Amino acid sequence: MTDRPMDGNADLGVRESDDGLVVRATIDRPDERNALNENVIQGLLDVLAAADDGPTRVVVIRGAGGTFCSGGDLKSMASSIGQGSQAYREGFAGLSNLMERMVETGALVVAAVEGYCLAGGMGLAGACDMILATEEATFGTPEVDIGLFPAQALVPIMRTVTEKQGLKLLFTGEHIDAETAHEIGFTTDVVPAEDFETELDTLVDDLASSSPVMIEMGKEAYYTQRDMGFDEALSYMREVIALIAMSEDTEEGINAFLMDEEPDWSGR
Repeated sequence: MTDRPMDGNADLGVRESDDGLVVRATIDRPDERNALNENVIQGLLDVLAAADDGPTRVVVIRGAGGTFCSGGDLKSMASSIGQGSQAYREGFAGLSNLMERMVETGALVVAAVEGYCLAGGMGLAGACDMILATEEATFGTPEVDIGLFPAQALVPIMRTVTEKQGLKLLFTGEHIDAETAHEIGFTTDVVPAEDFETELDTLVDDLASSSPVMIEMGKEAYYTQRDMGFDEALSYMREVIALIAMSEDTEEGINAFLMDEEPDWSGR
């Protein structure tokens, strides 16, 4: 499977597979350690919107030049100094909207993390459904070094990591290596740099081969039940599995299994 380019912007390279099932978005600001500016955030929002309008099952987000993302663009933030609280609210709204959209999109979102994954970049990765990192990757929320609390980034981060380790990370701003990030529950897998592309392609291919009905309904169900009580979640998920079981894709999957064939998903 080869990739063909899609329309993007100066700060975000976007490519999709020939069958449209996989979209790869690369933050392309290596001189700024791939900091998140308005152009990048809007570009990623556009990618997610296009994914929901098409056949896309997996969106991969990574950074150019061996760095994932160093967080928000401080130069852009500096322009809000002295402009009042509303200017800051508007300035920070972009990342918040993007992380919400990443959870809401019907496609699975994978963070491919190399190098620095810091501050808002760690929040961006945390909002992804899965995180594949190289052994050399570095994680952290160093906003505290400039007197700022990583308030938005902590929302996805603290829903992923163990509480006490997460709080230490948020309030010290320390950098941790990929092994430590994995130990506290932040990453899906950590692999040697030389195996990264192969492991990424394998993960993406495995995810993209699944039923689109199962992916979309399963992802929505997971995030919906996450904050429910145990009994409520069980009741809700009973309805979800019944709905998925009635889909044409489930019928196709069962028949293909019984016939020892590969399923041909219809997306219905």
